[in-house]
Amino acid sequence: MDSTESLLKELTEITGIAGFEKDVARAIEKHMKPLAKISYDRLGSIICRKDGSAKVPRVMLAAHMDEVGFLVKQITKEGFIKFIPIGGWFSQVILGQRVTVKTRKGDLVGVVGSKPPHELDDEERRKVVEIKDMHIDVGAARGFDVAETLGVRPGDPIVPWSPFQIMGNPKTYLAKAWDNRIGCALMIDVLRRLAKQRHPNAVYAVGTVQEEVGLRGATTSAVAVDPDVAFALDVSIAHDTPGFPPEEAEALGGGPAILVYDRSMIPNRNLLDLVTDVATKAKIPYHFSTVDKGGTDAGKIHMNRIGVPSLFVGVPTRYIHSHIGVIHRSDYDNCVRLITEVVRVLDAKKVASL
Repeated sequence: MDSTESLLKELTEITGIAGFEKDVARAIEKHMKPLAKISYDRLGSIICRKDGSAKVPRVMLAAHMDEVGFLVKQITKEGFIKFIPIGGWFSQVILGQRVTVKTRKGDLVGVVGSKPPHELDDEERRKVVEIKDMHIDVGAARGFDVAETLGVRPGDPIVPWSPFQIMGNPKTYLAKAWDNRIGCALMIDVLRRLAKQRHPNAVYAVGTVQEEVGLRGATTSAVAVDPDVAFALDVSIAHDTPGFPPEEAEALGGGPAILVYDRSMIPNRNLLDLVTDVATKAKIPYHFSTVDKGGTDAGKIHMNRIGVPSLFVGVPTRYIHSHIGVIHRSDYDNCVRLITEVVRVLDAKKVASL
């Protein structure tokens, strides 16, 4: 396992849904401390500032630290946990999956319960089970008080369990929380590269909180940074699995995605052109993408104060907002290269032209 794989393994295996990102922030701080000056906003977003040959323009690289998960809603008298989703979930991907319930007394292994197929009648087989009808089993049994003995309380976070693994194709990696630990890793690796190269600006690498529940950390951290130009670093949605039309071929191994539209932002066209020109000159593969539903941290950052030229750049990922995802190593490496090269050309004159 090389240093990039070790970093990706470390970040994806940390647990941290919206509102519970402290452990992710600590990991980012550990890696960023030799590279940047560290501060936090009052919601918990970590701000890592690296000055180049000038303190302006301020370039913001934003990656949200939270992953999708659940919260304990209540514990039934039999000891089963009822839960609510944190972030967007499709209920069919939840049943039968293993989870970690995080309590005051420590982590608990649990499984999202479902009836065995032998017990389903025809109507139940055709029905999509709703989250409100699901439960999590952490070892419920007659005479065993889950709440008292294990310390489970309403409001405790619940996180998908899926350790990092290198797949049969050694360039493909499987893990939970690519959305968006991939962006957190990108920020770290970009600053590592910039530590050895000149850049005519100040870079603010920001790990934001609570993106999955309304881009909240992006709102507060943008006020703290007051950027002149910004990039959201996140996952994009791979379209190379069965079920997608062939014309929507956003494929693993195709290079970073540059978003031309999502529901939260129409990107700055001059910035988009600059990034694609840099990619072409450096021979870095890329492709364009759209997201009809959902948005990124750039959706709030680009509206900060009088406006911020902003763009999304991401890594194609399969199966996002589920217990697992799959990425391709070359897409990650090329995304690091692209963001690094773009930062190096963003001097005051260039940013003013945006």
